[in-house]
Amino acid sequence: MSRVEHFFLKKYNTFGIDSTARYFAVFSDEDQLAGLLAEAKAGAESVFILGEGSNILLTKDIDGLVLKNEIKGIELVDEDEDHFYVTAGAGESWHGFVQYCLGRNWAGVENLSLIPGSVGAAPMQNIGAYGVEIKDVFHELSAWDLEAGKIRLFTLNDCHFGYRESIFKKEAKGRFIILDVTFRLNKIPVFHTAYGSIREELEKMGIQELSIQAISQAVVNIRTSKLPDPAQIGNAGSFFKNPIIPNEQYAELKGRYPDIVGYPEAPAPAEPAASAPAATKLAAGWLIEQCGWKGYRNGDAGCHARQALVLVNYGHATGREIYDLSEQILRSVHEKFGVTLEREVNVI
Repeated sequence: MSRVEHFFLKKYNTFGIDSTARYFAVFSDEDQLAGLLAEAKAGAESVFILGEGSNILLTKDIDGLVLKNEIKGIELVDEDEDHFYVTAGAGESWHGFVQYCLGRNWAGVENLSLIPGSVGAAPMQNIGAYGVEIKDVFHELSAWDLEAGKIRLFTLNDCHFGYRESIFKKEAKGRFIILDVTFRLNKIPVFHTAYGSIREELEKMGIQELSIQAISQAVVNIRTSKLPDPAQIGNAGSFFKNPIIPNEQYAELKGRYPDIVGYPEAPAPAEPAASAPAATKLAAGWLIEQCGWKGYRNGDAGCHARQALVLVNYGHATGREIYDLSEQILRSVHEKFGVTLEREVNVI
């Protein structure tokens, strides 16, 4: 589509926030992108890349060009004795990609089922769930370098993946537009069922023999029961990251709050494999719930009744109202526990 002026973005962000783009256009290949970028450069316009809008909170109108990435296509590009190498366009739906892999018995992404968003957003956020992160199945990606005006290839090490972090959210934020991502998927599945309530859900489903399809369905069941559907209630999933604190601080909190939920954090890759975890990852939802926010509502901005980690728009909340609520939650958690939460959602 050609550029549209004064474009309403409410249907293009899962929070359902009323926000307007000065200009809006869609690109489905590199040539279209290059043309749109040249036009924006000639007009000295800022550029904002939009995927499925599932991890953003719009707090204002966007005075520039919003480009929606709709590069499609999924292709098996290589294989070796143990792996399939599969490239997907950045504009593909993430869950659609997972289903495509499940249908071909390509293993590795089943635990990441039903995560909203696009394939291109997955490495930006290093999305993760139920014991698996993108970095575990990532091979490489190609991205348009806005500064150099050409395509650059990123390997696993180049991406600087961390907990819900990557180079694209930190030092290179706003510089690259991801075009496609190549994943290294397993020919022989490695099942991850220890995290959360997957085993319990599999038992409830009556699964006798494990498969990636069964694990995917268990994850879908769990996510559906815990998280609100953005089509029904505006939200962007987990709004905050689970904070990681030193073990000494965790021990002190455990003494004061015996029911606090924490998980040992694995050592960094540079550390010896046998070294003991030096930190603990806390459940942000538990901290927020203990501060009384679960089910809270002020106008149309609220904290979901079933999952305190999810902030919601019940209809006509503004992005600023959602943001202000998140600020109140941050302050209250810090005052009660001395722990600083960090937003997982990108605030625009």
